[in-house]
Amino acid sequence: MKRCVVGIRRPGDPETAARGKHNPTVWFPSMATMAAVLSEDNQALLRIIRDAKPKTLTELAALSGRQVPNLSRTLRMMEGYGLVSLSKAVRETRPTALATEFLVVLG
Repeated sequence: MKRCVVGIRRPGDPETAARGKHNPTVWFPSMATMAAVLSEDNQALLRIIRDAKPKTLTELAALSGRQVPNLSRTLRMMEGYGLVSLSKAVRETRPTALATEFLVVLG
């Protein structure tokens, strides 16, 4: 797992120039969105995915104690930010955590 550098960029704000190793790789539109996506529960979910390497969402649901529909929604949202990869086979979806450590860059 790699460390993910996150930043806040409101829609319409100009893009900032690269700032070396602390250049954000994931952007959130607000602090509230970042707090929701990187909540303690979601960070715990990423660690479960990293450590247990579940082969299906059903297996991950059993490990995390969440319902599959709720889990699926959360993972699709996290996939949109590049934090999770969802590999689809015939009738199965395998989650992979792409980041489990975060560095938040403000200002």
